Amino acid sequence: MQFRTSGIPEQAPPIHPWSGAGLSTTMAVVVTGARRRAVRDGDRHVDTAHLLHSLVETDPEVRNAFDGGPQLARVLGYLVQRSIGYGLRWQGTQEDSGAFPAVREPAGEGWSPSAAAAMDRAARSALLRGELHAEGLDLLVALVADPRCRAVEVLERAGVTAGWLAPRALDRTAGKESRG
Repeated sequence: MQFRTSGIPEQAPPIHPWSGAGLSTTMAVVVTGARRRAVRDGDRHVDTAHLLHSLVETDPEVRNAFDGGPQLARVLGYLVQRSIGYGLRWQGTQEDSGAFPAVREPAGEGWSPSAAAAMDRAARSALLRGELHAEGLDLLVALVADPRCRAVEVLERAGVTAGWLAPRALDRTAGKESRG
């Protein structure tokens, strides 16, 4: 018999409209991974740090936007620490940086306002480029556009300047378009 000590019921946050339909294969994996992390961490909402963690682990194009292995290792180190202490101060609170208007409909439960706004910005970015689906680099740019979100806090603690990372990701997106 196993006893849970956290007192948090083991259930997934509600499924968001981004959870399958309308997502690229990569982004569907990112969203699934972020939801799984939220559950495992005992969080009620998928936040931008969950998205960043899943994005970095899933998408090689996103990993290539960083300045090499040591920088990426520091970012992953902070993201891993989230569930063992660093992120515990976030547990039980909903992320809302206030930097962007929160998405009211159809974001629903299970997503922090900042994470929902980042997903919407990524989707809009892809549409403006003429793509039907956002990719990982779109989401990375959308995450770092909110200077007060948890993902940016993790990046900065790992020594990555969000203002430096966004143009690199945008350049990689533009380079991908010219090759495609």
